[in-house]
Amino acid sequence: MNRYLFILSFLLLAFAGTTQARGVIRVNQLGYLPDDIKVAVFLSPEGDLPQEFELVNSLTGKTVYMGQPELADGKPWGMPSAARLNFSSYTRPGGYFLRIGKLESPQFSISEHVYDGTADYILKYMRQQRCGFNPFLDDSCHTHDGIIVDHPTRSGEFINVTGGWHDATDYLQYVTTSANAVAQMLFAYRENPEAYGDHYKANGLPGSNGVPDILDEARWGINWLLKMNPSDDVMFNQIADDRDHIGFRLPDKDTANYGLGKCRPVYFVTGKPQGLGEFKNRTTGVASTAGKFASAFALAADIYKKSDPAFADTLIRKAKAAFQFGVSEPGACQTACYVSPYFYEEDNYVDDLELAAAALNEATGKKKYLQDAAYWGKLEPVTPWMELNRARHYQFYPFMNLGHVYLAAHGDSAQAKVFAADLKQGLADIYARAKKDPFLIGIPFIWCSNNLVTAAATQARLYRQITGDQTYREMEAALRDWLFGCNPWGTSMVVGLPAGGDYPVNPHSSYKVILGKLTYGGLVDGPVYTSIYNNLRGIRLLHDDDYAAFQNGRAVYHDDEGDYSTNEPTMDGTASLSYLLSSLQKEGMKSKTYENVKKVQGGIVRMDSLESTVYLVFSAHDTNDGGKTIEKILRRNHVKASFFFTGDFYRNPDNRKLIVRLREDGQYLGPHSDKHLLYADWTQRDSLLVTRDEFTDDLRNNIKAMEAAGIPAKEVTTFMPPYEWYNRAIADWSRDLGLTLVNFTPGIRTNADYTTPDMKNYRSSDQLYNDLVQFEKTKPGGLNGCIILIHLGTSPDRKDKFYDQLGKVIHFLKENNYQPNRF
Repeated sequence: MNRYLFILSFLLLAFAGTTQARGVIRVNQLGYLPDDIKVAVFLSPEGDLPQEFELVNSLTGKTVYMGQPELADGKPWGMPSAARLNFSSYTRPGGYFLRIGKLESPQFSISEHVYDGTADYILKYMRQQRCGFNPFLDDSCHTHDGIIVDHPTRSGEFINVTGGWHDATDYLQYVTTSANAVAQMLFAYRENPEAYGDHYKANGLPGSNGVPDILDEARWGINWLLKMNPSDDVMFNQIADDRDHIGFRLPDKDTANYGLGKCRPVYFVTGKPQGLGEFKNRTTGVASTAGKFASAFALAADIYKKSDPAFADTLIRKAKAAFQFGVSEPGACQTACYVSPYFYEEDNYVDDLELAAAALNEATGKKKYLQDAAYWGKLEPVTPWMELNRARHYQFYPFMNLGHVYLAAHGDSAQAKVFAADLKQGLADIYARAKKDPFLIGIPFIWCSNNLVTAAATQARLYRQITGDQTYREMEAALRDWLFGCNPWGTSMVVGLPAGGDYPVNPHSSYKVILGKLTYGGLVDGPVYTSIYNNLRGIRLLHDDDYAAFQNGRAVYHDDEGDYSTNEPTMDGTASLSYLLSSLQKEGMKSKTYENVKKVQGGIVRMDSLESTVYLVFSAHDTNDGGKTIEKILRRNHVKASFFFTGDFYRNPDNRKLIVRLREDGQYLGPHSDKHLLYADWTQRDSLLVTRDEFTDDLRNNIKAMEAAGIPAKEVTTFMPPYEWYNRAIADWSRDLGLTLVNFTPGIRTNADYTTPDMKNYRSSDQLYNDLVQFEKTKPGGLNGCIILIHLGTSPDRKDKFYDQLGKVIHFLKENNYQPNRF
């Protein structure tokens, strides 16, 4: 729980106070796409159901929609009263909150941009989990992996298998989860390539290399898989074992002892029950592992066949061999244990062979593989956990069958209908349980329940897109919303999303315990049945339980480093979010609003870089020495621009004439905070210096001052933060108020017009003008879409006012065929 952002005492007071409705309203904190299903959930310790709810504009406080709650059974979550609040018919973009009596939900936005950047965001955690060179630590770990074990002739031999990803907070590495992670990321990219950017190099360090970051990450995994499958008849399934479980420590300082010096054991795939100690797994064959190798290789080959044909040829050959190996020895290959009988108990394998064959069909075009895929797919029509509502740890894995998706979308019409029906049946099984729940949640709360939620949401979305059948659309939305706050605890299950929201701040992670750093982008395990939690060993909560009021239902969740069962991020669970988030982001991108923009910390710093429009912006708080000059130059040149003023500026009677003239000229007038507060720390940008309530009150007061100056709140759409300094949380909070946060384009340097001669970073007006010219000449796209900031007033100590050169700037822009415009 983000204690700085959502004050739990407010919630508890809501339970104990005398408001008209006591309880909580849970929402998707990321927000809602305009045309999507929009449902919140009301929970109350009282039995009375409210008669109506309101949707309220966050900025103006005006009610824009009223609806009737839909009665639901809150008893499974320890609440006598529950209701679903459906406001799907309201589609106007903006910032809102829901209200029942005096009870209010967190603020959220309705916007096509609510999922922007989320697909790339979860890759932060994947990079953090890298083994070998770890970009998060800027250091290398486990460089001596490893020593072959359980091989009939090669045990004790060194093999270089450094690379891949650590599985979770432990540093074990499994082909089982890693190959699935690769497949999930590659599938997401294949379906939604436009959702991914290029902000990191192949080694995971900041920068660009001309390759989408998702492909850099997938290739990191592929390269490791190739090491784990060095020849057609040799596969390894695992590095290390549960001797790793010795407490929190950093991966580059790993002290786990396997009796192999600096090396860790590398488990050979035997196809038989395996374990070096007292305990053995129940392996029955090699097909589950071989199928996962083949799937990852074939999916990658299909993507790389144009950009890297030699690599693709290698992958195709490896995929074919791995598939044949799996077919030759059917059965499931489980992970190995040593200290205790704890391992990934995967029992199914036909889904792995199905996906492998389907992916080979896509990569080679050979129909034989399509026939193979159908054969294996028909042996398991429904992923078992969906039907049974139970599973042992990773018993039915992967948690959804991508092979069915391929066959439903790409097989012949009769065959496609069969597999589409199988996908539907799995959803029907989940819905039969979900329809009784106020959150429409019908998954079993076993370990890694969030992985099941993600799998079900992904399957529902893919089924709907393939068939057009809307039957489970509301459940699909509910599963998605569960992950981002519409759950009994009101928390997002992804660390850092949204930046200004309630998300895990105490994940079960060595990075948190030792370094005080968060596992940004990581999907935590999620709630478990109370009965499971009460029987676990070694759990000791390290903090007061902020969610105690919501732990009386059928499942529990704790934002606590001490709870490894509900609050540990996992690598494969995070990767499995790739399709869902990229698909949602792609849906929002269908709008033409803010196309080809560049964002920093969630705020727009450059508009469409393909258009020759530029944006002149002016900000002010307590100085106005250049206002008249700027207004006259803009009017004389027939140029529209944007002005961002604080509440104090709008209230100052000395500025009234300027405000009137600017409005008459058709210039945009926007907010710049009320009191010119510094929102974020200068040196630690992710550290907030204001609470959400303080930020909201400050901006609302700014808007009130604008209204008093004759500017209607409905005209306010764009916001520039004070000091032109902010972070992702501020950008998110702005969006939840219905405002788009913008800032100057970095590198132009006109924003340095505030500097005075005594400052080390002082730049004269001539230097600033030359900086602008050089930017236009040397940067890709020139000044297309750039936001050029000039301060309306500066210190009296600066005699060389850059706004005096505004006419020269405008002439330069027009001479180079740029069209200045306003927001």
